[in-house]
Amino acid sequence: LLAAATLAGAAPSPLAISVKNLRGGPVTDAVISLVPLDGAVPPAADASVAIGQQNQEFTPYVAVVQAGTRVLFPNKDTVQHHVYSLSKAKKFELPLYNPGQNESFVFDVPGLVSLGCNIHDWMVAYLVVVPTPWFAKTGATGLATVTAPAGRYRLELWHPRLAAMVTQEITLGPAETGQREFTLTLKPDKRIRRGGATKTGGYR
Repeated sequence: LLAAATLAGAAPSPLAISVKNLRGGPVTDAVISLVPLDGAVPPAADASVAIGQQNQEFTPYVAVVQAGTRVLFPNKDTVQHHVYSLSKAKKFELPLYNPGQNESFVFDVPGLVSLGCNIHDWMVAYLVVVPTPWFAKTGATGLATVTAPAGRYRLELWHPRLAAMVTQEITLGPAETGQREFTLTLKPDKRIRRGGATKTGGYR
C-alpha cells in the first residue's frame, strides 16, 4: 500500500523521448508507454478516442489508448466500409458500415489490435491498447514526451515496422526531466498502395 500511495502522490516527471531510424531521420508513429513496476495504476479516464474512415483511409494510422477506453469508428466517407479486426486483444466486425455510422467498442484487454477493411484492402491501421495511462506517440519530428509520477517503470516502445517491441527499465525522479534516445532498425513498409498513387510513391 505504501508503494501505491507513493506512486499516486509523487510529483510528475516528464520524460522526453527521441526516436530515429538508422539514417538519423525522425520516426513517426512510435508508441511509448510507461508501465509502473511499483504501485497501482489509475483506471482509464471516462473519455473516448476516434479512429475514423475518411478518404478511404483510417485516421489516425496508429492510435494508443489505455485498457478500458471506448473507441469510436465514425464513417466519414461517402461509401460503405467493412471494418474488422482478427486480433487476439479484440476481435470485432462492422459489416456494410454505412456513411454517417459511428459504432464504438470498449477495448479492455492490453495488446495490439490490427484494423482492416474487407472492401478496401489497402486500409490498415493499428490500435495499441496499453495497461497504463502514461503513454505518448511520436509525431513528424520523432519526438514525444510522457509525464508520469516519480517511480520505477518498464518503458515499452512499439512501431508498426519494428520486428519486436523494445523494453527498458527506467526510474523517474521527483520533478526531474529525463531523456531517452532510440535508434530503430525498421522493416520495409509493405502496405498495399492505392491505385493512382502520387509520383513520389506516397499514399493518397
